[in-house]
Amino acid sequence: MWRASLKICLPLLLLLSSSALRAETPNNTHEFTLDNGLKVVVREDQRAPVVVSQLWYRVGSSDEPPGLTGISHVLEHMMFKGSERVAPGQSSRLLVALGAQENAFTARDYTGYYQLISRDLLPIALELEAERMRGLTLPEEEFLPELEVVKEERRLRVDDNPNGLAFERFLTQAYMASPYSQPIIGWMHDIERLTVEDLRTWYDLHYHPGNAILVLAGDIDLARAEELAKRYFGPIPAGPVPPRRPPLELPAGGERSITQYLNVQLPTLLMAYNVPGLVTADEEWEAYALRLLRGVLDAGHSARLASELERGSRIATSVGANYDAFSRGDTLFMFSGIPNQSRDVDLDQLEAGIREQIERLQDEPPSAAELDRVRTQVIAQLVYAQDSISDQARLIGQLESVGLPWTLLDEDIERLQAITPEQVSEVARRYLQPERLTRSHILPAHLKEAR
Repeated sequence: MWRASLKICLPLLLLLSSSALRAETPNNTHEFTLDNGLKVVVREDQRAPVVVSQLWYRVGSSDEPPGLTGISHVLEHMMFKGSERVAPGQSSRLLVALGAQENAFTARDYTGYYQLISRDLLPIALELEAERMRGLTLPEEEFLPELEVVKEERRLRVDDNPNGLAFERFLTQAYMASPYSQPIIGWMHDIERLTVEDLRTWYDLHYHPGNAILVLAGDIDLARAEELAKRYFGPIPAGPVPPRRPPLELPAGGERSITQYLNVQLPTLLMAYNVPGLVTADEEWEAYALRLLRGVLDAGHSARLASELERGSRIATSVGANYDAFSRGDTLFMFSGIPNQSRDVDLDQLEAGIREQIERLQDEPPSAAELDRVRTQVIAQLVYAQDSISDQARLIGQLESVGLPWTLLDEDIERLQAITPEQVSEVARRYLQPERLTRSHILPAHLKEAR
C-alpha cells in the first residue's frame, strides 16, 4: 500500500507533444446554481448513453471535532438505511434492478455519493438522491448494527492490518496541528461512543443544498440537467452553510521520528515533508512545481528514485514518492521504500539515499530535457485519468469540494507546462527541509524481542 506511484509505460503518449495533448482537452462543461445554493456542474460526453451522477458534500474527517472522529463515515453508511419515503436498502435494490452502479466514499475534505446509470433512468437516481438529502430518518434499529459493521471495517483496515496501523500512527506525527492527523474511519473509542443523536446533529449541520455540489457527466446536455436538478433538488430549503477554514500545519515543526515494531515481514521506511497544497500555497506555481518534482523522482521507469536507488546503487527493492496538491489544507510530500536486504541495506542507508536525491535537486535543477520528459509523462497520466466519465466527474467534484474551481481541470496541462527547472529546484530547497520532516522506521516485531 505504500508504493507511492504506479510506474506505467506510456510509449505511445510519450511520442505526442504537449501541444497535441492540450488540444484534446475537452471544453464541454457548464455550471449553474439553484436558488437554494446547490451548485451543479455538467460535463457533456456522448460516447455512451449513460450518465454518472455524483453528489459531493463539503464535509469530511477534517471537519470533525475531537470526540466525534469517524462520524462523517458512519453517516455515509446510514445514508443507505432509509428516508421518509424510502425503506432501508430499498434505493440500492431498485438501482441494482435497473442495472445501475452505486457507491459512496468519505475522505478528509468531502463525502460523496454516486450512481452510474442509463441516460433514460437518471431521473430515478436523482429523485432518490434528493430524497435523502433532507429526508433521512436514521432509525435506531438500523444504526446499532451498522455501527458494528463500521467497527469491523476499522479492525480489518487498521487494527488488524499492520500496514494500515503503521500509516495511521505515522500521520499522527506528520500532522502536528492539522486535523488531517485524524483517521477518516475514526478512532475506535470515538466510534463506540457515537449515538443517533450525534449523527442527526451532524446531518442537520452539513447535509444541505448550499453545502453540496452535484456533478453530472455523460450523455446529458445543460438544458436537461437544469430541468432535472430544479425538479428534484429545487424544492429543498437552502439550510445553513457551515464556515470552513483550510487545515494548516506548522511551517517548521521540527524533525520527528517514530519507530514501530509490528507484525510485518519486511522493514519499511516512511518519510513525509509538510508542504502546501494548491489551496494553501503562497504562490500557485509552487504546487505545480511540487507535482513535477514528484515526477522527476518517481514518474516512470527512468525516474531518479528507480534508476538511482533500485537499479543503480541497488539499495532499495522498492521506493517511491507521492504528492497530492488537491487538498483543502496543507499536505505531505511523501517517500516510502523497502531496503534491499539481499545486500544487507538497512533503513538508515535507504533514508540517506533518498536524502541524497533530494539534495541533488536542491543543488542543481533538472535539465530541460529531463523535465520535458517528466512533464509529458505526467500530462499523459492526466489524459488517461479523464478517459471515463466517472473519473471526469470525480476530478470535478474533488476540485469543487476543496474550494478550487472545476476550470482547473481543463487548465492543468497549461499550468504544468509553464513550470521551469529552476522552479522545481526552488520548491525542493524551500519545502524538503529537515525541520519539516517526519520519518518512521517500521520493523518486524521479532526484532524488538531480539534487542
